[in-house]
Formats: sequence, structure tokens, C-alpha cells
Amino acid sequence: MPKISSDTIWEQAAAEVHSREAEGGEEDAGETLGERTVFLMGSKSGGKTSILLRCLDRDEPSKPTLALEYTFGRRARGHNIPKDIAHLWELGGGTSLSDLVQIPITAASIRSLSVILILDLSKPNALWGTMEKLLQAAQDQLEKVSSQAQQAQKAKHQPAVHLAARLLPKDYPDRELISPFPVPLLIIGSKYDIFQVFDSDKKKVVCKTLRFVAHYYAASLIFTSIKSESLISKTKSFFSHLAFGLDRGKTVSCDSSKPLVIPAGSDSFSQIGSPHTTDVDITSLHAKNPKDLWKKVYERVFPQENTGEQRELKDPARDPQYSEPQIDAMRAQKDQELDQYKRNAAKSWKGLELET
Repeated sequence: MPKISSDTIWEQAAAEVHSREAEGGEEDAGETLGERTVFLMGSKSGGKTSILLRCLDRDEPSKPTLALEYTFGRRARGHNIPKDIAHLWELGGGTSLSDLVQIPITAASIRSLSVILILDLSKPNALWGTMEKLLQAAQDQLEKVSSQAQQAQKAKHQPAVHLAARLLPKDYPDRELISPFPVPLLIIGSKYDIFQVFDSDKKKVVCKTLRFVAHYYAASLIFTSIKSESLISKTKSFFSHLAFGLDRGKTVSCDSSKPLVIPAGSDSFSQIGSPHTTDVDITSLHAKNPKDLWKKVYERVFPQENTGEQRELKDPARDPQYSEPQIDAMRAQKDQELDQYKRNAAKSWKGLELET
């Protein structure tokens, strides 16, 4: 006869949670409760907020993201089952605030973290620079917190977990030639409605280059537009795959004359081919590696905007898109008063030096 437990359901549930925490440690508690973290970053004014709102089915106007913003999404799994929760961080300001990646990318979040990079297809002359700087900032932070986590585990005499060793299937295309991003990565090309009317050759350059970058990082790639319900629906599937673990669908489209939809592992270097060149002699380019070659070809076709010309303000209070006339006037007055105070203070110190 089976033994009848005298514990209440709540006591049994509490014991189960404590048991799982003891087995997997505190870091796994989020995974047990169905919690994930998704970090969105990308081109300034590239449509990140609008895309996120559509993926969350929120019917509200999008506002410019100030620095770093947090929201969350929930999905019901069934009756009396805790909802899945996605912690969503969005970085504003393009590349100017890349230092803030340290807030969403922490030792506590990396186990269940995914990154979404949103690139504005309508501005190809800023695309590579934005992509390169933001991915490097995220990768540096991921490696930093991974190293810290490993050191902490060694101190506790626990087996180290190597974040960088993101395991890919043995049959993953070009497995030995690529450099997988440390966590799942989704690259979204936004404003496809504008991009689709570009010159055919230029579209091929952008498409092949992004296909190469996505495959090199073992990332998924999709083009979208908030003006297309069909494209937003496909984008939402990729987003829900990262945020809630849902199926992202099996659609694949590699045709540069159509919106790209390429799940990670669906492309290969042989399918992508060599960089699309018309007026560029590849042999004249002194590239250090394949990625550098693609960069040089891309920048020949789309010279990247001079960082001096596109210097983005580190201080959002001085950014025109956040202007508030009354507050700005008061700020200007206070700045003048501060300058006057500094000048007076400097004179006072000089007077003291002369007296001594």
C-alpha cells in the first residue's frame, strides 16, 4: 500500500523547489520557473521599440528609447501552471550608449540570455559600423561575466560552466569555420519597405553580407517591416522562440529580391558564395580573414559614415529628439549660473594664492 504523505500540497511544492535549487544552484532557479532574458540593441531610430511592441501584441504608440529601458512579457502555459516570463531590455541611442550592455548582461542572466540586433536596412552606410560596435560590446561583456562566473564556481569547488562553448550540432554547416556568438543571436533587418526599392546590385551586397555575418555567428536572420503584417508575423515567431522557447517555424528564404528569412543552421558559405562585387577587385584588398574581406568589400560599396560626422551625444539631455523647451531653457540658465560660479571660484583661488 503506497505511503500517504501528511504534507500539504504547498509543503510538497516548497520541498520540490528547494530540492531543484539544491541540485541546480540559484542560477538555475530562473530556468525552473520559465524565465528568460532578451536584450535588444541596434541602429538608432531603427524601429526597435515598434518591433518589440508588435511582437508583444501591445497596441500603443512607440516612444524614443531613453538610454536603457526594461519591460517584460508573459505567456500562459496551461491551467494552474506558472506563466513563462521574458525579461526584455532595450538599448537606445544606437552605439553611443554601448557601455550600458553591462546592465542586462550579468552572471545571473547569461544562462537564459538571447540577443537581438536590429539593423536599419534603409541606412546601409551606417550598418556595418553599428553592427560591429554593438556585437563587440555585447561579446566583451559576455566573456567578462562568464569569466567571473567560472572563477566564482571554482571558489565554491563547483564544476565550471563555459559560456563561450555554445554547443552546435555536429552536422551544423561549416561548424569548423564559424565563430558562434556566445548566446543565441537574432539579426533583424528593419524598414524593409524602404530597402526593397533599392538598386538590385546594392540589395545583393547588403543581403549577402548579412547572410555571411549571420552564418559566421551561428545567428538567425530575418528582414521585416512594421508595415507588413506577414513580415511582422514571421518576426514574432523568431522573437517568441527566444523569449518563450516556441517553435520559430520552418520558412526559409535566401532570395535577395525577397525579404530574407534564414533560421540559424539553414545557410552555408557555399550557398552564400563570395562577396558580391561589381567594381571591386577582391585581390587588391588586403584582408586579414574572411570576415575582414567581407567588411572591406561592403565598405567599398557603402562607405561608412565618418564617426566624427555622426558623433552621437553621450548626454541624452542634449539630444534634439528629447527636447523639452521649458526644461531646456531652465537647464541652459542653470548651466550659465554654474559657469559663472566656476569663474568666480577660480578668481577666489587665485586671490588666495597671491596673498600666500
